[in-house]
Amino acid sequence: MPFADELIGASTAEALAKAVARAAPDARATALDAAAAALAPLPLRGRSDLLRDALLDDVPGSYATLAATVRRAAAADPEGFGGWLIWPVTSAVAVKAVDESTEVAFVDALDLLAELTPRLTSEFAIRTLLEHDLEHALRTISTWTTSPDPHVRRLASEGTRPYLPWAKRVGGIVADPGRTLPILNALYRDDSEYVRRSVANHLNDLSRIRPDLVVETAAHWLSAADDNTPRVVRHGLRTLIKSGHPEALLLLGFAVPAQLGVEGPVLSTTSAAIGESVQFTARVTNTGKESADVAVDYVVHHLKANGKQTGKTFKLATRTIAPGESVEFSRGHSFRRITTRRYHPGVHAIELQVNGVRFGRADFVLRDEESPAAR
Repeated sequence: MPFADELIGASTAEALAKAVARAAPDARATALDAAAAALAPLPLRGRSDLLRDALLDDVPGSYATLAATVRRAAAADPEGFGGWLIWPVTSAVAVKAVDESTEVAFVDALDLLAELTPRLTSEFAIRTLLEHDLEHALRTISTWTTSPDPHVRRLASEGTRPYLPWAKRVGGIVADPGRTLPILNALYRDDSEYVRRSVANHLNDLSRIRPDLVVETAAHWLSAADDNTPRVVRHGLRTLIKSGHPEALLLLGFAVPAQLGVEGPVLSTTSAAIGESVQFTARVTNTGKESADVAVDYVVHHLKANGKQTGKTFKLATRTIAPGESVEFSRGHSFRRITTRRYHPGVHAIELQVNGVRFGRADFVLRDEESPAAR
């Protein structure tokens, strides 16, 4: 993931100020100039919000004034007016339209976000319009599924995701996930991989709220599939598969492993320091008379600060195993320090999960880096 200043930095503010100056010679870009020097301590979304507010200060007046300025800036520099400066620009458009609270501004803001989305994406800004008037916004967004531009079709799916990264939640979508299904149903067989991947990610988001609805939808898609649909469904069901959801596993052909012999995990050590890796192996044997599709995952049970353990599932492999065949799997799991997880010394464990069923559990001690080896 790039650092914030690689995406939205002082050069972004300067480029936006120049674009405004060309598009509205009477405007004074004093707020954008000041914002350029104030970005450094802010996270990425905070930087976008700061430039959004500065743009609104530098282009005062009605929504129509702002929209005209943005459109002139885009027309004057088709190549340069793009990239990450589009995030604060689209956010300003959405905020101004909502503040003005007129039908004309709302409709035009949706149109303008669709115009701008090929220059980066309008997926973050559109959340403001969805939150303001969900029904109206979804009616318009649904029409984008037939747009000739894949960027606009993707915006229909990506902008309405329940858990879009870096974006605020839209309460109405989280509360009623079925609201966005017509959009996904229209796009799951889209010609563009860019669009289809968004559809799969959206479906995966929905699985966190309504697993039953997601499995039902995926089954419907597979009954009217094209060559790409199985891949879309697999990606869309990935969280349910990792959690061992039985209906999702059955839908993808991973039957309950009654005729599978599972050995392991066998760990390479009983003690490892934070920063090291723990190697392990496992063996799965098909004792049945027919080939078996197997999804092999593993669960790391991390020790928490309160002394309890919490499990996190990781993908290991997906294989088809012939009758009588035995397949060995191996993996090294790293415990190097990362910003998104804090490791606590003490007893941890690794457990296998085959087609959603847990097998075996091997404990080991994770110790501080400075602790002596205790192997």
